[in-house]
Order: sequence, then C-alpha cells, then structure tokens
Amino acid sequence: MGDNVVKQQYLVASDLDRTMIYSNRALALDMPDRLAPRLLSVEVHDGKALSFMTERAAGLLAELAGEALFVPATTRTKAQYERVNLPGPTPGWLPRYAICANGGHLLVDGVPDGDWRAEVAARLDSGSAPLAEVVEHLALTADPEWTHKRRVADQLFAYLVVERDALPEGWVAELTGWCGERGWSVSLQGRKVYAVPAPLSKSAALAEVERRVGAATILAAGDSLLDTDLLLAADHAWRPGHGELADGGWTAPAVTALAQAGVTAGEEILRQMLTHVRAGAAAERQVRLSERG
Repeated sequence: MGDNVVKQQYLVASDLDRTMIYSNRALALDMPDRLAPRLLSVEVHDGKALSFMTERAAGLLAELAGEALFVPATTRTKAQYERVNLPGPTPGWLPRYAICANGGHLLVDGVPDGDWRAEVAARLDSGSAPLAEVVEHLALTADPEWTHKRRVADQLFAYLVVERDALPEGWVAELTGWCGERGWSVSLQGRKVYAVPAPLSKSAALAEVERRVGAATILAAGDSLLDTDLLLAADHAWRPGHGELADGGWTAPAVTALAQAGVTAGEEILRQMLTHVRAGAAAERQVRLSERG
C-alpha cells in the first residue's frame, strides 16, 4: 500500500445510516408538525427519496468537510453508498476516502483500493469461517414467516431483512453465539440482522486512512454494535440517543452519549464535531503564536 503521507490535523469518520443520514422510518420527528426541521434528501433510488438530513445538518457537514478530512464509514455496499449524495464544501464534492462494506472496501476518490481489498481477503482467510458456511446457517435457521429478504453483500458478509417484532425470543442471542464461535459477529439494526466476519471492521480501514494521511486527531460517530470499534479507535466519539448502542446503554470514556434521537441527533453530532475541530484549531494557533513570541 502506498506511503504518500500528508499530515492532516483532524480525521472525522462517521457511520451514515441512523447516524448522519436517516430514512423515513428513522427520522423520529417527535414534535408538532409546524416545528419539524426542514429536510434535505441525500439519497435517491429508483426515483424515490430514501434518506435525509436536516438542512442545518447539511450546512454543518459542508463546513466540517472544509476544515477536516471527513470519511464516511458505512456497512453499505459500494453500490448502496454511491446512491448517497452528501453535501460538501464545494459543488460536486466527493469525500477523498470512504469506507464501505464495514471496512471491506476503501474507496479513494470513489475508486476501490486494490491493495486494501487484497489485505482484507488475507485477513478473512486466516481469521474467520467461510462466508458460505454462515449463509447456509442463516438459510436453515431464519424462518420465512419473519424473514423478508436474505442478502450477501459484496461477497463479504450476509444480512437479513426481518419482521423485528416477530423474531423468536433468544434467536439473535443463539445466532450471536454460533457466529462468535466461527469468528463472526452479529448486529441487529432496525429491521436488519447483520452477520459480519470479525476481521472485517471499520476501524481497520480507518487505521489505513490514518496511516496514509498522518492524522493527528480522530473523531468518530456511530449508533450500532458494528460501530463500537470505530468509536473506540477515536480520540473522541459520539453516539446518538437511539440505536443498538443506546438501547444497550453502551458507552466508553471518550464517547459522548447524546440524548437526542432521530434526525436531530445527526445534526447535534455534526454541531459538536465542528465545535471540537474549531476549538482544536484555535488552540493550535495559540500554541504557534506562543512559540513565536
């Protein structure tokens, strides 16, 4: 992998769905209609708007991406990620780096990095059971009565779309135990049950980005079990007041657990990230002035 290292003071890595962007189901607009925030569509598929940010959040992200290296870190496949049109500091802005498929792909200027994909393949071969074994187990244990779809993502991991309220008691726990014995992890996010090999992680891909850019400070955000490694890898991180981590009361010393839930939580995460970056930049300027004086 290339060693063209460029110093970057802040690297900001964030999960997308239910952290930065929100489907209609996840908006949680629990206020009078007249007080609801204005929304901006950031994902369109088959002519339908699928995901949104508040207009204020869009403005905050554009400012943040102009002052730090913003890296989307998503479990979405590359194709699913490419449907998202994030606001940025300039028209047509595209994040320099993006992490897709839970770390399976590292996009550089929108193009998958071949060296990173080869590294991931080697880690999966040595650290987890084959994908086919897990796919077969899901096919045998996921009842069609409450399973709407079974999917394999980029030949890296598998997930189910389920009727969450109809899931048998203890089924997720049993699947978690079975997968854990084979080097895989399980995450329940909304109506999706993910089975992901343990060597496939957002934090591993983030470490590669950090190696390339020489980041001094890492900020991160996420809402699910698959984001915990990302949050723990950061110097400071945020999780919203909804999602898998909030439901379990998960936190860590460098993680801010927000009370806000739904699309307004995404806005608050961006507001606090931008404040953090600007405070750090101001402190750095003060240090340089002191050194000169």
